[in-house]
Amino acid sequence: MDGNSQTPQKERLEALRLLMPEVFDEGYIDWEKLKVALGENVNFTNERYVLNWAGKSEAFRVMQQPSKATLVPCREESVDFDNTQNIFIEGENMEVLKVLQKSYFGKVKMIYIDPPYNTGSDSFIYPDKFSESKEEYLRRVGDKNEEGYMTHDGMFHKNVKENGQYHSNWLNMMMPRLYLAKSLLREDGVIFISIDDNEVHNLRLLMNEIFGEENFVAQFIWEKRITRENRKAISNRCEYVLCYTKSSEGRIGLLPMNEEAKGRYKNPDNDPRGLWTSVPAIAQAGHGTKKQFYTLVTPAGKELLPPSGSCWRYTLVKMQEAINDKRIWFGSDGNGVPRIKKFLHEGKQGLTPETLLTADSVGTNDSAKRELVNLFDGIAVFETPKPITLVAHLINICNVDDGDIVLDFFAGSAPTAHAVMFLNKDGKNRKYICVQMDELCEESSEAYRAGYKTIAEISKERIRRAGAKIRKGIEIEQTKQKGQLSFGEDQTVVMPDLGFKVFKLSDSNFKQWRDIQGSNKEEWQQQILNFLDPITENATIDNMVYELLLKSGKDLNSVIEHKKGYYTINGKDLILMLESATQEVIDSILVEHPNKVIALDRLFEGNDQLKTNTVLQMKDIGVEFKTI
Repeated sequence: MDGNSQTPQKERLEALRLLMPEVFDEGYIDWEKLKVALGENVNFTNERYVLNWAGKSEAFRVMQQPSKATLVPCREESVDFDNTQNIFIEGENMEVLKVLQKSYFGKVKMIYIDPPYNTGSDSFIYPDKFSESKEEYLRRVGDKNEEGYMTHDGMFHKNVKENGQYHSNWLNMMMPRLYLAKSLLREDGVIFISIDDNEVHNLRLLMNEIFGEENFVAQFIWEKRITRENRKAISNRCEYVLCYTKSSEGRIGLLPMNEEAKGRYKNPDNDPRGLWTSVPAIAQAGHGTKKQFYTLVTPAGKELLPPSGSCWRYTLVKMQEAINDKRIWFGSDGNGVPRIKKFLHEGKQGLTPETLLTADSVGTNDSAKRELVNLFDGIAVFETPKPITLVAHLINICNVDDGDIVLDFFAGSAPTAHAVMFLNKDGKNRKYICVQMDELCEESSEAYRAGYKTIAEISKERIRRAGAKIRKGIEIEQTKQKGQLSFGEDQTVVMPDLGFKVFKLSDSNFKQWRDIQGSNKEEWQQQILNFLDPITENATIDNMVYELLLKSGKDLNSVIEHKKGYYTINGKDLILMLESATQEVIDSILVEHPNKVIALDRLFEGNDQLKTNTVLQMKDIGVEFKTI
């Protein structure tokens, strides 16, 4: 089977092939035919508004190269591995995004990322020379020190402002990751990106190019601190969160009502329909018709005309119907200016989101740091974490619901994972996928001195501690509820999924065919000998199961069942023969009647007849059968 990851451009080509088959010739696009098909909607000039920078085409090339890597499970670092549906992946995020393409294409509801801001002092991955080959880049990505950690010298580059390609380097880092991320979003998916003044202008242009200017939703202003900054001429208290939808299907919804909003609903006349608020029963005269200008008689007999420049919101007939239905409020004495009742249970119960995210509503860097210090027993493991209240606010804005996936591929201190678990106290099962590189912490940092060598270790420990804290709080609530005589079903506290599966980016469990330059006979012979057994020395059954299900398009939460001699993935979706190939095993698989079977070729070694019969039997019942 093909060991490469799925690529976004392949999906686009297939979509174009279905839409416009006439522009393809022998599998390739014929540009002349495409121009004819598009007619006048083709710009033949080079003079156009476009975002360009040094290294852009090379960054595209790196993005379009498929990955042969895989993800291996790390059960000992996980919490409740076999039952949880939350995922934490340790590894270089662009390669991880490539590995996830086939299994998670179009499945993610929301993405939140907090990437490097390109302040001139941060380090991140980008090609250190624009002629860098894919092989050189991957060699750097895989560069480890003696303890197996990613090295700053080999992989990360400090992008100083004196660098002539200062902005280009940052764009070369961001562009391929955003393209790959977009393909993982559902059609109604939404992405949020935290950023500051250093690159917000370039990020807007880049997002317009990738997501489309028509899918821009908002540039939120986040009040990151409440204290004055005295180091600069202007005290900067704000950062930004850009929001885009994947397509026109993406929607930003209403926020849950806070206590202040709910407090506006009263019931002074004891209306059996419950709490209500009211709006004026008048409208601007310029928008009215003749039927909206009349004398209205109140229940107490007072005659009212609409104020100058206004008209009644309803016609006389409709107004009388509303009065009869007790939907018009004339004040407690029945002589006041009429107002239209809006009942709490009838309307959309929520608040329209605002672009200003205040410190009071979503927290600050300082409040997030205090929370993290408390969680880590007084240790400041992260300098500028994002508050979980900010991430939770964004999750609520785009209505992430039961079963939806939230992705964060710059996980950092893992506020996204924490926010998802916190929100799931409402009984819903939102799921997260967090990705973080095993980047070394600075040796001078409190985190390093406390034993956390990498950012990924901080991420995982934060999720463990946050889960334990949430569990303890819920157990206390449940104990209180047990002591009550009765409580409503909507008040029942539910224990959410507080576990997470840990996976690590790794080389494939299957040997990769090398491109040999020239005609060196010995090299070719050695490579052929190596492939007599295509399994690598360090491969394990568990690792092979996850690699094969990923490359078959199954997700990391697939239901895996180990049976005698084989593994079933999601029931009949996929069967993996990795341990033995006997007639008994094959007969059992045939009874299962799966959609697809993948077997190790070496299991049939010395028994060609069994392999031939297996191929024929699978074909007879319509089962796709492949060997490795």
